[in-house]
Amino acid sequence: MRRRRAAPRSPLPQRDGIDPVRLRLPDPGNWPTVRAYLVHRLPAVPPEHFDAMLAAGEIWDEHGPLAPDAPYRPGDHVWFHRELAPETPVPFPLAVVHRDERILVVDKPHFLATTPRGRHVTETALARLRRDLDLPELSPAHRLDRLTAGLALFVVQPRHRGAYQTMFRDRRVHKEYRAVAPFRPELALPVTVRSHIVKERGVIAAREVPGAEPNAESRIELLGHRDTPGLPGAGVGLYRLLPATGRTHQLRLHMSSLGVPILGDPVYPVVRDEPAPDDFSDPLQLLASVLEFTDPVSDEPLRFTTRRTLAAWPEPPHSSPLGPHSP
Repeated sequence: MRRRRAAPRSPLPQRDGIDPVRLRLPDPGNWPTVRAYLVHRLPAVPPEHFDAMLAAGEIWDEHGPLAPDAPYRPGDHVWFHRELAPETPVPFPLAVVHRDERILVVDKPHFLATTPRGRHVTETALARLRRDLDLPELSPAHRLDRLTAGLALFVVQPRHRGAYQTMFRDRRVHKEYRAVAPFRPELALPVTVRSHIVKERGVIAAREVPGAEPNAESRIELLGHRDTPGLPGAGVGLYRLLPATGRTHQLRLHMSSLGVPILGDPVYPVVRDEPAPDDFSDPLQLLASVLEFTDPVSDEPLRFTTRRTLAAWPEPPHSSPLGPHSP
């Protein structure tokens, strides 16, 4: 069997913290030119758009910009920057909690996606950090929902990426969240919720499958409750959430299944109409508040805590200092 050679490094720099698109020309392939393959491969893009990019020298192989009639060579790689739609800026700061030669820990605001996906590309934590801190090789060790605020960990150099991503995959990271949700005095807490969660591609809401083997586990604790004028019922509670697994929307779905959906959740228990892109008035009241782990490279115990608070429960910041320290 013919071994596929590793992709070379991109000859094009990032643009606004975003990597160029890389395509490998299939082998075998019978297109006469690179242009012909691109028109075939990306039918949603008008052919004249590729003509303009080739004429401007914006499509490259590893040796430089390609001519408009550049021949198709199976197995080669080509790079180009895709045209991005305008994005509404997320008007909240992204605070750096800790930075060293291996990792970067940030305190992410609500509404800012962790990594580029869908219509959120340049307005993401990864793009901002690469651009603002001049860290072009930065990559996420894990992902935090766009609507969730709080702590997220990034890896500075590719050679350390596997060690930190594996740490999250193998559940060697202690994670805590804070959430504000309705208070139900009849709900016996703390409780550990276990269920089988399925998230289907293209469907906004995840769902639980009754009777199936659990693949998601969360411990829910009540930290306090208070009356809230204008909110019917017994007011709101501040909850401490401890996920043992990391399924998509796990905490939001488990809170909703207990009858205490997190305030500001546009998906659970019912999917609501999406607000306007510039409407930041009703953030999800969910905060990733603690990351604690033993550094897989240095073997140093680290603990990071957020200084953010939730608008529906204005409390003072954590008393522990922001940054790493022994647990």
